[in-house]
Amino acid sequence: MPHPKTVEEMIECAGPIECDLLPRLVQVTEAAAIAAAYQMGRGDKHFADQVAVASMRRMLNKLDMKGMIKIGEGERDEAPMLFIGEEVGTGKGDLEVDIAVDPLEGTNLTADGAPGSVAVMAMAERGGIFHGPDIYIDKIVVGPDVVNYENEHPGEKIDLDAPVSHNLEIVAKALGRSIDELVVVILDRPRHAQKITEIREAGARVKLVSDGDLMPGVATAVRGSGIHVVMGAGGSGEAVLTAAAIKVLGGKILGRLVLPTVANGKAKEKIEEEIEEKLPRLEKMGITLESLNEVLDTDKLVPGKDVIFSATAVTPGHFLREVNLFGDGDARVHTISMGASGVVKFTDSIYIKDKQETPLYL
Repeated sequence: MPHPKTVEEMIECAGPIECDLLPRLVQVTEAAAIAAAYQMGRGDKHFADQVAVASMRRMLNKLDMKGMIKIGEGERDEAPMLFIGEEVGTGKGDLEVDIAVDPLEGTNLTADGAPGSVAVMAMAERGGIFHGPDIYIDKIVVGPDVVNYENEHPGEKIDLDAPVSHNLEIVAKALGRSIDELVVVILDRPRHAQKITEIREAGARVKLVSDGDLMPGVATAVRGSGIHVVMGAGGSGEAVLTAAAIKVLGGKILGRLVLPTVANGKAKEKIEEEIEEKLPRLEKMGITLESLNEVLDTDKLVPGKDVIFSATAVTPGHFLREVNLFGDGDARVHTISMGASGVVKFTDSIYIKDKQETPLYL
């Protein structure tokens, strides 16, 4: 009896970026996570981020590719390394890629030894990753069950401008649950006070996170994660990285760019100051004040076809275990990686320099 050729067919569908760079991408995020892990719990979030950035950049510059940072550590005059527009890689070979990076998502979490920090990166072909400014994106993230439900019920779709209760009703129907069984992750920020109230009034449960809503967004597409929706305004880079994973996993993200002063309800004068400061950069990216209102879906945030993603835990988090350090640079790390072919890998990597000095153990 012939057997299904699922594995062979999926591997055959993998593009050149996934085939050539995904295994190396895992090593890049693992190196950054290990570097950050040495600073875990030391109370210095800036230095933890600094060593993760430096490690990630060194590793990227060893890859045979022509890479361009599209989502990075900030604008060129704000970040010394991995800034937006920086070129990375050896420049060798035919692969030209756009890159989104967050060398240490959850700097506070790492500094405090709290769960949820990761080193994360995504790549796609040129033009395949949204070239966005370093502001906020107000978003909603859901998994593939919701996408399937929308396809079967064209008149029922999640909507960024709809009441919270409307979106939760659709998610509940899609998952075959009642609203009071849903868990919504949202950043614990004053700007979300009204939305948190609306979620609770609709009957759903709220899981507040102090930092880092990227991996909860990915978790919406993983059954058994206990997270069904992510809502709220957070960093635009984190939203794009979430979109890369969500695209591979079959979920959905809707988002809209929003200035921090607007999201945080600042006075009109403060909003005007931020507009004056950031508008020239926004316009260079093709973004006007009018287009800030545009709803960005998964394919607008990550239009690429050959998309890859890797996230390595620094501290324990959503379906990932923390870095274990053995001394003298030896470490064990846990990573989730995936590519546009649909293949998802959970990698348990052990780096031991001297096997006689430190034997491998399980």
